[in-house]
Amino acid sequence: MKLAASETEGFIEELRAQSQSYHSLHPFHEKMNEGSLDRRQIQGWVANRFYYQVNIPRKDAAILANCPDREVRRRWIHRIHDHDGTAGEEGGIEAWLRLGEAAGLTKEEMWDERHVAPGVGFAVDAYVTFARTHPWVEAVASSLTELFAPDLMTERLAAFERFYTWIDPDGLAYFRNRITQAPRDSEHALEVVTEHCRTPEEQARAVAALSFKNDVLWSMLDAIEKAYPGDARQGDA
Repeated sequence: MKLAASETEGFIEELRAQSQSYHSLHPFHEKMNEGSLDRRQIQGWVANRFYYQVNIPRKDAAILANCPDREVRRRWIHRIHDHDGTAGEEGGIEAWLRLGEAAGLTKEEMWDERHVAPGVGFAVDAYVTFARTHPWVEAVASSLTELFAPDLMTERLAAFERFYTWIDPDGLAYFRNRITQAPRDSEHALEVVTEHCRTPEEQARAVAALSFKNDVLWSMLDAIEKAYPGDARQGDA
C-alpha cells in the first residue's frame, strides 16, 4: 500500500521536527561555534568524537547485516567506504585523525581511547547496539540526523576557521567532505524510510528511532562538557 502524498509529507515533517532536539542546540556546541572553548575543550571534543567516528562503520555494517533488500545494501555500503576509506582513498576516520593531529593530539592517544569519557562510550555503544538489535529500517531512521547536518557542518567549518586559528586548516577536511556527503546520505535514508514505513505504528517507531539518535548525540556532549569544563579564557588558552 502506497501512502498518499499528504501522509508522506506529514511523516517527513515529523522527522524534520526532530531537529529541535539536535545536538547543535546543546550549550557546549553553541559555545564551540561562538569561539568560546579553550584548547583543552576542543581537544577533548575531538578525541571523544573520534570514538563515535570509528563506530559509524560498525553501525552501518549492522544495518547491512540485517537488511534483506539488495538494492538498499548496494547503496548503503558506500557509507562504510566513506568512513573506513578504500585503497588509495582516505576515509572519514583518517580525516578525523588528521583533525586530531592538527589540534595537537597524537594518533596513538586517539586510538587508545584514553580521553574518552565513560558517558560518551556508553552512548556510542548504545547506538551500535540499537542498530544491531532493532529492525533495520528503524536503524536507518536513526541515521536521519544527517537531515540536519549540512548546515551544521557549514557553521562548524566557519567557526573553526574564524575562532580556532591555531588548528591547521588542512585538518578540517572532514567537515568540508561532509557538507556534500551528508545531503546525499540523508536523501537515500529518507527515501528508504518513507518507502518502508507505511503504517502509523511503523512511522512512530521511525520517529522514535531518530529521537533516540538525538539523545545519543546530546548525551555525548553532556559527558564531554562535564569532563572538560574549561576556564574563563578563550581560543588557544
